[in-house]
Formats: sequence, C-alpha cells, structure tokens
Amino acid sequence: MSPVQDDPGQSPNPWDPFASRTGEDAQGPSALRPPQPDLTPPAGPSGTAAEAPRVSREAAPDAHPHTPRRGPGWGGVSALVLAGMLLSSGATLGGVVAYDRIIAPLTSAQAPSEPVSPSPAGPDMEPVSTGGATVADWSEVAEQVAPSAVAIQVRTDTGTSQGTGVVLSEDGSVLTNDHVVAGGDQVQVTLADGLTYTAAVVGADPSTDLAVIRLDAPPPDLQPATFGDSELVEVGDPVMAVGTPLGLENTATTGIVSAVDRPVTTEGEEEDGSDAAFTSAIQTDAAINPGNSGGPLVDARGHVVGVNTAIAAIPGTDRAVGSIGLGFAIPSNTARLIADQLGEDGTVRHAYVGVTTQDGTRSVGDVTHRGAEVVGVEPDSPAVEAGIQEGDLITAFDDVSIGGAAALTAVVRGQEVGSEHTLTVVRGEKERAIRITLGERP
Repeated sequence: MSPVQDDPGQSPNPWDPFASRTGEDAQGPSALRPPQPDLTPPAGPSGTAAEAPRVSREAAPDAHPHTPRRGPGWGGVSALVLAGMLLSSGATLGGVVAYDRIIAPLTSAQAPSEPVSPSPAGPDMEPVSTGGATVADWSEVAEQVAPSAVAIQVRTDTGTSQGTGVVLSEDGSVLTNDHVVAGGDQVQVTLADGLTYTAAVVGADPSTDLAVIRLDAPPPDLQPATFGDSELVEVGDPVMAVGTPLGLENTATTGIVSAVDRPVTTEGEEEDGSDAAFTSAIQTDAAINPGNSGGPLVDARGHVVGVNTAIAAIPGTDRAVGSIGLGFAIPSNTARLIADQLGEDGTVRHAYVGVTTQDGTRSVGDVTHRGAEVVGVEPDSPAVEAGIQEGDLITAFDDVSIGGAAALTAVVRGQEVGSEHTLTVVRGEKERAIRITLGERP
C-alpha cells in the first residue's frame, strides 16, 4: 500500500466511489460517455483487493455522437462505494498531498467530515436556511426550484456536452461541476423559460469538482437558489434532484438521503491521479444520471443541500449505465465555501493538515481500530504544531469517523483554512484527542 497525503487530491486510490461522471460530458442523449476506468478496490485485511461498485464521474450526454457522527463506517461499506462511483458530470474532489498525501490506495471513501460552517452569505448569495421540512409537496418544490436550476451546454474540441447548474446570484453567477465545463471553449446556459445565454468560466477547482460560470448578459429576473445547511441533513430526509439527465431539461427525481459523510473519491483523466477529487458526500437514492452533474439536490423546503456529482456503477461493468440508486452530492456547505472564493477572484484556498497517510489498523486490547495511519509529517505544517507523529492512527475528525486515508482527505478538503478541529488519534495502545488548526495548502 502506498501512503496518501492528507491532501485529498494526490491519492492514486483506485477505490473511489466516484468513478464515472454524471455530468454531461458524456455522449449524446442516446449514449453515455464511457465512465472512467474502474477504481481498484482497497485491499482487505489480507491484502486482497475487495470487490466494490465502481465510482466514476458521470459524463453527461454529449450533444454529438462523437463515524461516530451520522455517517456510515468505513468498514464494509467502503468497498461498495469506492469501487464503483460514476460522476454525474465530472471530476470530484482531489487529494491532500501537500496537504496530506494518501500513500496507500485510497481504499475506503469514508471521509466523514466535520460540520463545515456555511460561509457568510454575500450580497450575491441567498441566505442559508436552518432546517428542513419532513413532509414534501414535490409539485410545489419543483415549481420553486425550477427557475434556479439551469441547463449548461459546453462546446469542446471533440464535440459538445451537457450538465446542470445552480443560480447563485442575480449577477448571473452559476455553480456547477468542474467536469461539466472543463476543456470547454464555449458555454451556453438555458434557463427554465427556454431562453439561452452565453456564459464564461469565472473560476474552477478540480480538487472539489466545482466551478463558477457567469452569464454575459443575465436577465433582470434571474432567481438565485436558496442554500440550506448540509450539516442539518440526516439519513432518511426526503430530497429531490433537479437537472438535465441525457439532455432532458427540467427533470426532477425524488428519494431520500441514504447516508451522509460518505467518503467518495473520483478519478479524472490524468493517469497520475493529480486531478482526482475527494468529498465527504451526501448519498441519495434519488435517480441521478449523466447530465445531472452540477445540479441541485434540494430538501423538502426547496433549499439546496447538495450539488449532484456522481453515481455508483456495478463492479465489473465497462460503462456508466445510469442510476442504480447510489448517487452522490457535494454538501452545500462545501459547495458554498468553494463558490464564494471562486466568485471573488477565481481561486481557492485549500486547508491541509500536513501529513502523508495510508489505510491502517491498530489493536488495543480486544478492539481493532481502523483509520488513516500517519507515515510522514510535512515540516513546518499544522501537523507538526499539533504534535502529530509518524505511526499515529487518526480515527476521527471532530465527530466524524475516519476509516482510512481517503476519508481523512475528503473531510479536510471541505474545511476552511484556519479552522480548528479535534483529531482522535490512537498512539501506542492509548487513544487521545489532539487539537489542530488547519493551515493553507502550499
């Protein structure tokens, strides 16, 4: 097993739940672009790779045929999720190398993340909601959300692709997946009323698979979406996914939240894994298909709690065949954190711990702990200041369980630079709590 930096974008973990894109960089309405290569499942205790569903960024249809917390444990589930995720539109979150590298194959995608405080709502952002309804009138919700969900068409050197976006502000800013717009030389946005506008990319962050685009001449009645607090999302909550699957605009599907803090890793096009994306995702059984990438996952009140980005594929399959009831969304708090920065100057500051980790276990008495084993500590890093040592096994980040290297990477990627957290560490035969202030990734 090779070590992984706590920095989520640098792990060559073939075990990411997000293996294929769900966005529209796939092929036409009648054919999905082949999902990315299956990620190799993390090796089991005996060193044998476990069979898991392939996760890939889901490509949208091309226009041309061309935890202690609430999250699931990394144990048995990680194999399922990591091996077969498909991105609904493109790349997902990256690793943490210079921000914590993952040396071992990112086996479990279980990266429960600590609640991320929603970034302050700026003048161009709607205020964050503070709760969700338990009973939904989906007809009403769909009508409320429709004006804030847009279809995105992108022209590239090889053809055209489609995806979905969420209106951020009246100035024409729209949030979507990076893999929806990556490589595009012409971007067009179609609103719910059927009118199409040209747009330009303001900034993109492949490591979180998020991007902000802006309409060149937005209409005066553009309606921004209302974002909810993803930390309040619980398993069993009703949700609706809105988007443009296979080019079918204004499509709504419903389901429930199947899991939270699900560590998911999606590999991009680079063989060295440098464009891999890691996220502590919201899992849902609401149908998500190619073309849904970048679209909103909303709660029963119509508030955006996630940005749809990937789906899981059956292990052993060669193509993304669509929803199998395992879809994943980037939590709204992470999405807003990144969107605020991209909208300001097109760049993003990423938090990091400063460690290189690999999946590890440690037995203390009759109990075996699983987590991210520290195999290297970066000089002058937050890890050094906090007193983290080589050999430490990190098993929790605040109240989120860490079942492996990928999980740590995914959680860290959603945090703010300068934020303080508590790491639960097993050192020797003792468990201890270590306070750490995250630094800015070099």
